Amino acid sequence: MEKNFFVKSHGLGNDYIVLDQNHMEFKLTTSVVKRICDVHFGIGSDGILLKTDTSKADFGLRIFNPDGSEAEKSGNGLRIFCKFLYDHEFTKAREFTIETKGGIARANILETTNNKARIIRVDMGRAVFEPSKIPVNLGTHECIDEILIAGDREFRINCVSVGNPHCVILRDHLDVDEILKYGPLIENHIVFPKRINVQFARPVSSGEAEILIWERGAGYTLASGSSSCAVACIMAKTKRTGKDVVIKMKGGDLKIRIDDQWNIKMTGEVREIAHGSLSDELLEDIV
Repeated sequence: MEKNFFVKSHGLGNDYIVLDQNHMEFKLTTSVVKRICDVHFGIGSDGILLKTDTSKADFGLRIFNPDGSEAEKSGNGLRIFCKFLYDHEFTKAREFTIETKGGIARANILETTNNKARIIRVDMGRAVFEPSKIPVNLGTHECIDEILIAGDREFRINCVSVGNPHCVILRDHLDVDEILKYGPLIENHIVFPKRINVQFARPVSSGEAEILIWERGAGYTLASGSSSCAVACIMAKTKRTGKDVVIKMKGGDLKIRIDDQWNIKMTGEVREIAHGSLSDELLEDIV
């Protein structure tokens, strides 16, 4: 593999750049992440996935938001990383483990096209509803149907961690303008000490829900795997749906399955956009 090699892929319109720390001539500082993710001065991306060495799983992964902050876990990011590992021959196993800051995830390549991974299932771990472990400074036993004032509005919120923190707001109708206005206010609200991912969600049937997403450190996004898992858990927790549900987003659909212990499996498609090497001129500007 050539130095400074990168791959850009998307999971339902949620795009990431993948890099390998063993084939880089620079470090991912906050300013470097911001520059590479910039749509005008860099490649443009919803974040960066960095392959790292680990002794705790088959592969290690660090996840960077476009503002330079580091995320604990990303569902679309994990599936994109799995495709990178399989397509670019770091492994030809159909099942392997990945260590993230949010825990170890087990991945399965379910379908391939022309020997390239296409449909991938990831075990996203166990949903946690205890406020201190999300974390959220609201509620006692669980943060379900709690009142939050953000700006000029009152919201009834439901919080859960699926390896990273989420705030789900249930709605009868979804409005993009609403999440664009209030998403950043909720993300940075004082009750969330590590900020939070925000979803506005509408149950459609016992096996289907629609969502809009404001992603911590990234903003409005077309799709999110961890957000889909969080919404599915809250929908099941509040009896709006069952535990086997399709989450519909602007970028496409994900299948989420939750067992009786709140362990989550997520299944969906990933597609590669481009691969190549970062140019010498870009490296001159960021190093």
